[in-house]
Amino acid sequence: MEITAALVKQLRDMSGVAMMDCKKALVECEGDLDNALDLLRSNSALKAEKKASRIAADGILKTFVGEEYATIVEINSETDFAAKDSQFIEFADEVANFISKNVVEDISTIHESEIETKRNALVQSIGENIQIRRVETVKYESSVNTGLYIHSDSKLATVVVLEGGNQDLAKDIAMHVAATNPICLSQDQINKDILEREKAIYLTQAKESGKPQEIMDKIVEGKLKRFLSEVSLISQPFVKDPDTTIETLLNTNSAKIQSYSRLKVGEGIEVETKNFADEVAEQLK
Repeated sequence: MEITAALVKQLRDMSGVAMMDCKKALVECEGDLDNALDLLRSNSALKAEKKASRIAADGILKTFVGEEYATIVEINSETDFAAKDSQFIEFADEVANFISKNVVEDISTIHESEIETKRNALVQSIGENIQIRRVETVKYESSVNTGLYIHSDSKLATVVVLEGGNQDLAKDIAMHVAATNPICLSQDQINKDILEREKAIYLTQAKESGKPQEIMDKIVEGKLKRFLSEVSLISQPFVKDPDTTIETLLNTNSAKIQSYSRLKVGEGIEVETKNFADEVAEQLK
């Protein structure tokens, strides 16, 4: 059977895979469109698996805020160039549509859906490792006030849920969380391992000063107190008014933070840096 340009284009529209790969699949399947599509889907899964070990630390976030829950999902690519590709953007929109119709509390819910097949096809089409890495979902009653902040580049997003207050206050605090990245809501909620690690650092610093023990104890106590005020959300100075703490702002507006979430693209991924000479040498190999 003759493999026409129209047939290749039809398979391209169905699969989203590069034209050359579509033509090869049609030749191998003797022009059978359905068999060629199955072959491409199989190959895309294999190629996606091979690329899965490559670091994907770029990408974008997609968000959804509804009456009963809010979700932030991280979709990664290897480069910012791929994250701006029209096919990537279309795929990200499909993920956004999925989280708007499904309460996703575990990333496996997405991985086990039809989105995974589309991700595999996108990997083959773009040629980069594409991953749906993390999801944060906050559930709440319809009576709360929910604030969403997403940065202009779609790489940083926060959601804050308030009991009391209003939508504007929730949005202001969401913006504050994006800017300050608190690690806990209040000082009594901080992870004890983090606190002990900071205390050990301050103790070492104090001992190096050679001052008397009682003075060293006061130095350590003061540094711990300052650290807690910097990393606990309600203790932080409000970014819009540094003379007011978040706790004071909440009390003034008869509000309480029920929960908050913050995601930043690539956070926690260790990226290997190479110089230009190393990259050229690697390509020559």
